[in-house]
Amino acid sequence: MIDTAAVAEIVDSAAKNAKAISQLSENGYPLSLAQAYQVQAQSIARRLERGERLIGIKMGFTSRAKMIQMGVDDLIWGRLTNTMLLEEGAELDMKNYVHPRIEPEIAFRLKQPLKGEVSLLEAMAAVEAVAPAMEIIDSRYENFKFSLQDVVADNSSSSGVVIGAWQQPSCDLSNLGMAMFFDGEPVQIGSSAAIMGNPYRSLVAAARLAAAADMTLEPGWIVLAGASTAAEALRSGVHVRLETEQLGVAEISVAAQ
Repeated sequence: MIDTAAVAEIVDSAAKNAKAISQLSENGYPLSLAQAYQVQAQSIARRLERGERLIGIKMGFTSRAKMIQMGVDDLIWGRLTNTMLLEEGAELDMKNYVHPRIEPEIAFRLKQPLKGEVSLLEAMAAVEAVAPAMEIIDSRYENFKFSLQDVVADNSSSSGVVIGAWQQPSCDLSNLGMAMFFDGEPVQIGSSAAIMGNPYRSLVAAARLAAAADMTLEPGWIVLAGASTAAEALRSGVHVRLETEQLGVAEISVAAQ
């Protein structure tokens, strides 16, 4: 029997102290996927006990290619807390991360609760605003080696989010061009179509998956729909800018070490 609370303490300590840990699945903790989500919930509960607030969730594996690569047939998700929300245009410190990467996303802010099986139209009607966003993902495992269960236990690698200006949800999100630049040079170019063909489908899935954990997506919460391109490794001193069709920009800098 695996003590998931003890594993949650290991994962939480790694995130809090930005220290790499051994791969759980190969070091005495062969978690099932259900146990991995239990570890995630317990590790985030430790953060909430320290005063953090839950502000939403992030979706992962939202492209078919990524699902095939990881050998899964459904999305994964993680939790967002207020300390993960980074000020747009500010600087982040690499010392707070182990293997930080950044990827372009679409963010939703809800005005109505969502839970369980909802239609695409119901999901769209629950959205108050949309924005360009970038997620900081950071696997806390040594040598960047991990299994699906390891990823999920580690809050699906979610570590931070940068959100641009919120916009009215009036534009068609199904095929927006998205380009991410490092110091003015393009490093990733893609489309919001890579997010399940339409980012709103990711919101539908978010309501379903959260309900399986007896969670409701609450008004005011943020839902990150998933990445539109591959992630790019961050480096000291770089300025990162995301440009999107119709939704505008989001940017952040990395402090020089």
